[in-house]
Amino acid sequence: MGLTWKKRVLTALLGAAAASGLTMLILLLVEATSVLLPADTKFGIVFDAGSSHTSLFVYRWPADKENNTGVVSQALACQVKGPGISSYASNPAQAGESLQGCLEEALALVPEARHQETPMFLGATAGMRLLSQKNSSQAGDIFAAVSRVLGQAPLDFWGAELLAGQAEGALGWITINYVLGMLIKYSFSGEWIRPPEGTLVGALDMGGASTQITFVPGGPILDKNTQATFHLYGSEHRVYTHSYLCFGRDQMLTRLLARLVESSPGPLVRHPCYHSGYRATLSPATLYESPCVHTTPPPDLAWHLTVEGTGNPGACVSAIRGLFNFSSCEGRGHCAFDGVYQPPVRGRFYARPSYFPDPGLLQLLLHLPLPEPHLQAAADHRQRHCLGVLPETLEAGGGELARAGPLAAGPLCFGPVYTHTAARGLRVQGGDLARHRVPQAGCVSHRPVAPILAGRWATC
Repeated sequence: MGLTWKKRVLTALLGAAAASGLTMLILLLVEATSVLLPADTKFGIVFDAGSSHTSLFVYRWPADKENNTGVVSQALACQVKGPGISSYASNPAQAGESLQGCLEEALALVPEARHQETPMFLGATAGMRLLSQKNSSQAGDIFAAVSRVLGQAPLDFWGAELLAGQAEGALGWITINYVLGMLIKYSFSGEWIRPPEGTLVGALDMGGASTQITFVPGGPILDKNTQATFHLYGSEHRVYTHSYLCFGRDQMLTRLLARLVESSPGPLVRHPCYHSGYRATLSPATLYESPCVHTTPPPDLAWHLTVEGTGNPGACVSAIRGLFNFSSCEGRGHCAFDGVYQPPVRGRFYARPSYFPDPGLLQLLLHLPLPEPHLQAAADHRQRHCLGVLPETLEAGGGELARAGPLAAGPLCFGPVYTHTAARGLRVQGGDLARHRVPQAGCVSHRPVAPILAGRWATC
């Protein structure tokens, strides 16, 4: 598979390494400082329009590049206020207006003399892919509104585009390997060196609307539609990459709620992935608006439902597994789930576990051994996050979690259980608890990046 979207972005804007900020949102290698910038410093601006929110990143790099690929550092990260741009389907103009605040911050950071030569690009991911499937006209209106606002800035605006799922996953792979120094390193002797290809790691990115897996397999990639090829720092890399649309955490939560609604005899829906004591109302129309829910609501469905948590991790696991079609890959070595081709995984994997309440809970969910001093603490974490009643800290918050609604309240237990199920389905599993810790530069925007060695998880 060739990445054909905006090749200028990969080759000229951020040299592929920084363009991957469109997906994993991690390239904080050098904090923005107040020192004077050298005359040969260049800038690039990227809007990452995800399913749940949009972020702006300003990158800078020296004018001289190593083998035509820029060595990039992040100078600014700004999260746009409000939801993702796909949420503005009924009012596209607001999608463009929402970007103004972060755009002004970027303009203030980049020297005015560099404005006209500074490229800017917006890449939209799974949230807009879903909207495009549901209503291509609304998606087009949003892109037009965004382009109008960004096009008025005194910058070199390269456009706003929808990224294919494979591009999103492949760029995430570039990001994590760049951050970890697997693509290129600066030696003590003052030379750029390229580590052996065998040290490259795989990337597992679980977003709100989709999940991507990307890695270098040990053998040939039989389905060329799942192959991406890069030329980075003078070396060629071929990776397997696939994006599972509708398998992001938020959409999986929506699909699970829809299934529970359909199996409930009345207006009371009992949810095993929510704490005992959790109770909130739900309008079922919000569920069936999602393109990921392929069924129609029952004709006698009530206008408003009550979702009640039961705090049952075992039932939660069973319910989530029911959303995967594992039987379609039985007896097939080159298959993950839903009949999707995937060569055998190899080496270490890094995931972005944005929804893990605590590392101790994650370890117990994966059935991994713990050092004795931490065993009781981890058990306490599991009890607090996935079993029993709603945590006191949330109850003390005046019921804000319940008022947010069932679609916003799932991460405490649903998130890690789903992540565990998806990782095992993708054949990323097994092994002892990894002791490796990611350098702090890999933990960007306060989001942990967790390494997996054939299923071994750890945190920053």
